[in-house]
Amino acid sequence: MNQRLVLSSALATVLAMGLAGAAGAANAHDGTPEKGKEKCFGVVKAGQNDCANLSGSHSCAGMAKADADAGEWKYVAKGTCKDLKGLTLAEAKAKMKK
Repeated sequence: MNQRLVLSSALATVLAMGLAGAAGAANAHDGTPEKGKEKCFGVVKAGQNDCANLSGSHSCAGMAKADADAGEWKYVAKGTCKDLKGLTLAEAKAKMKK
C-alpha cells in the first residue's frame, strides 16, 4: 500500500509540473505584455505573429498570412518598435480603418 501511495504522489507531481509549464507557455502569447517588451504592429513576417490580429480573423500565434500586415503584432524590446518602422496599437487601428 505504501509503494502505491509513493507512486501516486510521484505521478501527481509530474502531472502538476507539466500543467504549470504549459500554463506559463500559454501566457507568453496571450496578449499580456512581457516585462520589458511592447507590442509592435506591422513588422511581422508571415507566420511569426505573437497572438490574435486586430481584424479578428484569427486568434492564434503563427497565423499571420502576409509580411508587414498592420494588424499583426509581435513583442519587441521596449523602445525598439519605431526603429523597426513599426506601429503602436492606435496607429495600427487608424491604418486599418483607411
